Amino acid sequence: MTQARRSLLVCVSVFTMITLYVASPSANHSWNGYHWARTVNPLTLSLGDNVSSVWDSHLDTASDDWSQSTVLNTAVDGGQAKGRNCRPPSGRVEVCNAAYGNNGWLGIAQISVSGKHITSGSVRLNDTYFDTPTYNTFAWRQLVVCQEVGHTFGLDHQDENFDNANLGTCMDYTSDPSTNQHPNKHDYDELQIIYAHLDSTTTAGAAARGALGSPPDSPSEWGQLMKTTHGGKTQVFERDFGNGQKVVTFVIWA
Repeated sequence: MTQARRSLLVCVSVFTMITLYVASPSANHSWNGYHWARTVNPLTLSLGDNVSSVWDSHLDTASDDWSQSTVLNTAVDGGQAKGRNCRPPSGRVEVCNAAYGNNGWLGIAQISVSGKHITSGSVRLNDTYFDTPTYNTFAWRQLVVCQEVGHTFGLDHQDENFDNANLGTCMDYTSDPSTNQHPNKHDYDELQIIYAHLDSTTTAGAAARGALGSPPDSPSEWGQLMKTTHGGKTQVFERDFGNGQKVVTFVIWA
């Protein structure tokens, strides 16, 4: 892959939260312990299907893969996203695709958080790039869907170095997605750590409360650069909307 093509790939994970962002510990790949509140394990979580037919099998595979976790069951159902920006109702994850433009990112994962608890999530897939020969492949589509859905559970990337050997997980960034299309044991182990305890309430399902605001699409909307690592390939931005509401954008540049 040429440098010009690689520069197109950006995976963005956006967190709208009431609490301040704290970076994940290097010993694991949790987003600082953010998780869906629930009173029993496994958690049952809806993935809203707002995608076109070319994406359906990829979303179904990702759902089946993540449901192999002992603490998590996902179910693909009819989409309830509100508008092009894939705004989800409370208690759900919505997955959408559209031609979002030449903005540099392939996928965005967003969660709304109250304290440590995720209250809603969304995934957006950018057909502007997926309709090009470089990314219009089974492997690229499966890696990005799997990874972005994984972020909505509270998972971070296992590795962000394109030059390392593939780890065999979709939570590993790579320029060769051939062997990085599904979760691996470390992902399932991390989910067990994140969801080891139970809560007194649940934020998943129809009874959950907490709306997700409109997500920012471009770097000009991401706010202040808070952190940069891996020679600039990994960056964290924070935008403060007041009243305790913030958007934190985690960017991986290829």
